[in-house]
Amino acid sequence: MKNDSSESIQFRNEYSSGIRTFKEVSKEQESLNAKLLIQAGFVNPELAGVYTYTRLGYEVLKNIENLTREHMSKWAGEILMPSLHPVENWMVTDRLETMSSLFEARGANDISRKNNSSRYVLGPTHEEIVTPLAKKYIKSYRDLPLALFQIQTKFRNEARPKSGLLRSREFRMKDLYSFHQSEEELLEFYEVMKEEYMSLFEDLGLADDTYITLAEGGDFTKEFSHEFQTLIPQGEDTIYLDRKNKIAYNKEIVNKENEKKLGVKFDDLEQVLASEVGNIFPLNLKLSKPFDLTYMDKDGSEQPVYMGCYGLGTSRLMGVIAEKFSDEKGLVWPERIAPAKYHIVTLFEKESDEQYKLSKKLFDIVGKDSLWDKRRRVSVGEKLNDADLIGCPYRVVISSDSIKKGGIEVKRRTEEKGEVMLIEEFLKRYVK
Repeated sequence: MKNDSSESIQFRNEYSSGIRTFKEVSKEQESLNAKLLIQAGFVNPELAGVYTYTRLGYEVLKNIENLTREHMSKWAGEILMPSLHPVENWMVTDRLETMSSLFEARGANDISRKNNSSRYVLGPTHEEIVTPLAKKYIKSYRDLPLALFQIQTKFRNEARPKSGLLRSREFRMKDLYSFHQSEEELLEFYEVMKEEYMSLFEDLGLADDTYITLAEGGDFTKEFSHEFQTLIPQGEDTIYLDRKNKIAYNKEIVNKENEKKLGVKFDDLEQVLASEVGNIFPLNLKLSKPFDLTYMDKDGSEQPVYMGCYGLGTSRLMGVIAEKFSDEKGLVWPERIAPAKYHIVTLFEKESDEQYKLSKKLFDIVGKDSLWDKRRRVSVGEKLNDADLIGCPYRVVISSDSIKKGGIEVKRRTEEKGEVMLIEEFLKRYVK
């Protein structure tokens, strides 16, 4: 049965939209992104580091992931791997005991029977799945290079998930894996991915404040890995920034040895706070060797396959963008990832009012990219405050006053004052 749609914010259809804002947010939510996204009704906290994405929130997440998909599909084929991993694969790489953030799972029957043979890992990353998968398809040099990616939910047992979407126990991630005949071929692709990541950040509106950052290679490589760090006031990482050359260094590699190795003076660089939105690693032979991933070269000799991995936190990006593009009134979404482009606010008493009819006419045209606030038992101030909090790029107010002045009042979220215009003029100027 349909709800009374006149008392809701309509979104794309006549059914209740499930859109609601909240005045109070739990004090347990310490980060700015969590406070904003919960208050504006984009996510709902379920437990520490775990969130439901509501209709608005999922719309933003999908937009981020679809943009990511556009860029990655230029270079790789999309697949979908399981979240539940056989524990044996993690034993092969010796990471079962060394990765402290692993979640393990067992079936209820196995626990009650004290059966230790059915242990599973909830995937925090997918090298242990994609490498044996690739082994089934890579036989000769003709099968290389190969690149595969997915966008999927990941699980990591974060010790202190207090940063909203920036550090969650369950999160969304794009991970891409590449397979090559040689280290040289791997590094060529590695540079291609650096450029593609920066192109994606350009589309997301983050490029000006996102820096390729040298970081520790960890267990994967003797060289440095590369992070993509976006400057935000509440960032979790400290980076040493060279703005002139648009490169940065993670605090973890700042020492005399690396100063000499890199030819930089860290004391001369700017220290700033940032949040990591992506990272890439030249895995080389680290994971192909344990799984005996090889190919036959042109001479018929068996050779090892070189690997690279390229991660991007899509839900983390949503949190970073929420912090990056916000003000004292609420969220300010970039147009390409906003939940809707237009937020129509109708001030009326009954559906026979001219302002309601004009709003219905506009929504019939742009409804696929609009929210329509046609609540009657809500004050004007609350409606306008909700529109600012939700943060769509354009607010369109339709009232008896706007009609008397010539039509509808249109205001960009980033501007203080709106402009009254005919609906035809609005469609001409703002609707493509």
